[in-house]
Amino acid sequence: MKIACWEAAPGGISPAGLRAVAARAAAAGAALLVLPELSGTGYLDDPARLRSLAEPPDGPHCREVSAIAAETGIALVHGWAEADGPHVYNSARLVGGDGRELLRYRKSHLYGPIERAAFDPGSDGVVQTSFDGVTVGVLICYDVEFPEAVRAHALAGTQLLLVPTALMEPCGFVATGLVPARAFENQLFVAYSNWAAPAFCGLSRVVGPDGRVRTGDGPLRIAEIDLAEIPPARQLSPYLADRRPELFA
Repeated sequence: MKIACWEAAPGGISPAGLRAVAARAAAAGAALLVLPELSGTGYLDDPARLRSLAEPPDGPHCREVSAIAAETGIALVHGWAEADGPHVYNSARLVGGDGRELLRYRKSHLYGPIERAAFDPGSDGVVQTSFDGVTVGVLICYDVEFPEAVRAHALAGTQLLLVPTALMEPCGFVATGLVPARAFENQLFVAYSNWAAPAFCGLSRVVGPDGRVRTGDGPLRIAEIDLAEIPPARQLSPYLADRRPELFA
């Protein structure tokens, strides 16, 4: 299966821009396109602005993204400020190539005072679904920097972890160091999609269970994933089998 990460220019992604890139990714054979964190609004500037833009999952923004997925025939992972009564979450949603919602996740680890002023933390650790025969999970940005979050996904059977992000300098090491380490130590695929430099770090990538980056440069980065790579990676580095959690309870 081919998956794509779109390293978009900072700011909210317009429907026309999303439609064009989704069509391009689909034409290249990708089944899934991952957008950066808060792709619908742009990342943090003013908590009040973000809260004012919040919509429920059946609001106009999500309906438009679902329509674009159905029109282009490619699954999409997008982010937006999700309204749920008095609460607002930094959320990501996976919709299939038919536009149907397959998964919704609320960011559980909020980074910094501005993000904590804008959002409520989510309370779900592992959220998964099956997509094209692959067990898929979602984390958002700062979440992936917690080893226990990714380990929980691996133990629950996640094979492909999708991570919309908004990583800024001086934290580029997260993309170049931590993300490959998370893939390697848990023997799963990670698709990490960031906003473009210079405002953000860029460095969007798909990493295999051997910790090797599978994508090149450019705004649209496509890689093929093969689940057959996971068993030999787990034989070479049997962290999941050899772990002793009773020592650290």
